[in-house]
Amino acid sequence: MAGEAVAFVPGHVTGFFSAHPNDDPRVAGSRGAGVTLSTGVTVRVRPAETTTVTLGRDPVRIDPVERVLNALSVTAAVDAETSLPLGAGFGVSGAMALGTALAANDAFGRALSENELVTLAHGAEVQSDTGLGDVVAQARGGVPIRLEPGAPGEGLLDGVPAQTRVEYVTFGELSTEDVLSGDTTRLSEAGARALSTLVERPTLDRFMFASRRFAREAGLLTDRAEAAIREVNAVDGEASMAMLGDSVFALGTGLSDAGYDPSVCHTHPAGARLLGGDEADALADHESSPAASRRE
Repeated sequence: MAGEAVAFVPGHVTGFFSAHPNDDPRVAGSRGAGVTLSTGVTVRVRPAETTTVTLGRDPVRIDPVERVLNALSVTAAVDAETSLPLGAGFGVSGAMALGTALAANDAFGRALSENELVTLAHGAEVQSDTGLGDVVAQARGGVPIRLEPGAPGEGLLDGVPAQTRVEYVTFGELSTEDVLSGDTTRLSEAGARALSTLVERPTLDRFMFASRRFAREAGLLTDRAEAAIREVNAVDGEASMAMLGDSVFALGTGLSDAGYDPSVCHTHPAGARLLGGDEADALADHESSPAASRRE
C-alpha cells in the first residue's frame, strides 16, 4: 500500500572538482571535495494522480526529480522545504533528487537498495546537467573527497575526518549547466591539482587552501566572491567560493569576523536518510524558516 514518506538530505558545498563526462550516467561524475551541511532539504513524497513538485510551497520544475519519479514508474506530489538558496552552489537540486528517490522508494514500496537509489538520483542529475558530484557526497555526509567519478560501484569516496562550523553568504546565482556544457579543460586541470594537494594531507586547512587556488586557476572566481575571501583572509579566517555559485563559505567564524552577517550551520556528520513522522514535521518547519541557518 502506497503511503507518505519524508527524507532529509544535507546541503553540499563543493570546494573544487574536475569534470568527467561519460555516455553512461552511472560512470559520469566528478572528482573533488566539499563539505556537507547540517542545513539541508526536507523532501515529502505522497501518491498523486499527477506529478507535482513544490519548493517552499511554490511550484517548481526540477528535472532530476521528474527523472527519478519516471525511473521509479510513479506519479507523486513532491514537497520540499529548505532555507538554502537555490542555484547558488549548495546542492539543492541534487538533494531534491536524492530525497525524492529515498522517500518515493519507501512510499511506494519499491524495495531498492541505498546504492541503487543513489545511482538513480546521481544519473538523474548528470542527465539534467545540474550536477556531477553532489548526490554521492550528500549520500555520504561529512567532508567527502570524491577520488573517482561516478555512482556507487563506479566512484570511490574518502573523506576528511573532521567536523566544523560553516558560515556562508550568497551574492547571486551561477548556471551549473552553462559551466558544465562548455569547455571544462582548464577547470578539470585545476581540479586535478587541487585533489592531489588535499589527498597528500587530508585536513580542513588543506581543503580550504586547495579550494581557493582552484577558484582562481579555474577562472571561476567572481569579483564579489574574491573580495569577501580577501576580507576573511585579512582577519586570519579560511574562506573560498562555493562551486558552482556566486557564494562564499568559511570555516569557523571567518565571515562573521570579517563583518558579514552570514548564515550559519555545521558539517553534517551523516548522509541522507528517511525521517519518522514527528522528526519530519519538526525538521520541515526548521528548514522552511528563512532564519533557520542563523539559529545553528
